Amino acid sequence: MTTTLDTRLPPAYPPRRRNWDPVVKLTHWSVVAAILANALATEEGSSAHVWVGYALAAVLALRLLWGLIGPAEARFTAFPPSPRRALAHIRDIGSGKASHHASHNPLGALMVYAIWSCLGVIIATGIAMAGLPNQPREGAELRETVAAASVEREDGEEGEGGKESPLGEVHESAVNLLYLLIVLHIAGVAFETRRNGRDVVLAMVPGNR
Repeated sequence: MTTTLDTRLPPAYPPRRRNWDPVVKLTHWSVVAAILANALATEEGSSAHVWVGYALAAVLALRLLWGLIGPAEARFTAFPPSPRRALAHIRDIGSGKASHHASHNPLGALMVYAIWSCLGVIIATGIAMAGLPNQPREGAELRETVAAASVEREDGEEGEGGKESPLGEVHESAVNLLYLLIVLHIAGVAFETRRNGRDVVLAMVPGNR
């Protein structure tokens, strides 16, 4: 009696579903909450606005530290900023080739670094204007330093008091750029969700495993 061995390869396993660790999820949604708070709930230049900025700085610092000591998919080495890889990813999208990544895809990686850089500028200019947490400026002085003084003359022309400081201009420009990046980020997530399934969104949902 002859025994025949089955030499066929087993079916390929599906790619492991991406799921970010709790620290990545915590920092991600904390940044979202801080941006929404300072955009919608606090007055520019107020103490609350500044303290939310301090909290944002702490959260960003934690995420950057986690990029050095966290799990493999959360480290910077898992999603280096690479325009060459981003262009290759765009070609894959154009050809209809599906791709799965344990961390950010190459385009997403560029977006992450762009958002972090923008947040860094916002935080640095904000602290430069408001002072360090142990000696924050208060009241009218803080609002005058941080916010643009939109003082207008009766003829409708802006007076000298309406000029914003160079730091204030950089701060405001960085905030506006951040809003644009957020819109592009949401559009990219929506596109990837439609292209590769709901795992892109579910990976960042708190408590999801």
